[in-house]
Amino acid sequence: MSFGEFSRSMRAPAHFLLWCTACLDPENFRDFELVERKQLSHNVAKFRFALPIPTSSLGLPIGQHISCRGKDSVGEEVIKPYTPTTLDSDLGHFELVIKMYPQGRMSHHFRELKVGDYLSVKGPKGRFRYQPGQVRAFGMIAGGSGITPCSKSGPQLASVARAILENPKDATKVHLIYANVTYDDILLKEELEGLSEIYPDRFKVYYVLNQPPENWNGGVGFVSKEMIQAHCPPPAEDIKILRCGPPPMNKAMAAHLDELGYSKEMQFQF
Repeated sequence: MSFGEFSRSMRAPAHFLLWCTACLDPENFRDFELVERKQLSHNVAKFRFALPIPTSSLGLPIGQHISCRGKDSVGEEVIKPYTPTTLDSDLGHFELVIKMYPQGRMSHHFRELKVGDYLSVKGPKGRFRYQPGQVRAFGMIAGGSGITPCSKSGPQLASVARAILENPKDATKVHLIYANVTYDDILLKEELEGLSEIYPDRFKVYYVLNQPPENWNGGVGFVSKEMIQAHCPPPAEDIKILRCGPPPMNKAMAAHLDELGYSKEMQFQF
């Protein structure tokens, strides 16, 4: 079956418009039409999918992710977790920012996805659930695709931060350390900078690059224990450190946090 035939086979059923306001189903895949695709860089694109009606919300709790189903380059089914960059307050649609890797099986599916095609989605999934005011401050440590929906760890951090900051009844502060290889690898930078400008007293972001450009004033190399000390809230019962990134980074960050005195209860890994 060609990709076009596969996409057409996933067209929305007749009862599409009869779905309830919250659109996700944790047990069954549902199909959502791609209505806009915007290329952000040579291998990153933003995909906007329509919900059944303008007042629909996806129904994804803060800190949860979805499972997406597609076809790889040889036509085999592949399922991978992602996290939208939008919140349930963004009615009528949801968006995914996807970094597509040359050998990625789901990357192939997104490279071939065109406006008018449908994406099969199931959820919500995930262990983390956020309640407003549950901590005084979050420290967040993300590496590469850890800040994006390239995996289930994705915008858990970006979406959690945005949900916290946009809630007028939530005074929680957020400190984000975001590590990448090069400047061009920093995804959602415009959105993150926007949060910094709107909420300067509640949101701080510190970028770390392994290969920084000239005149770079952020961190250089890998996220160190000293960087965590300088840019995350110190250990306390009313703080929590969220981390996500490649396995080697997660392991290194866990060791740093342990050495700095953050208990296991103060840490959460996506």
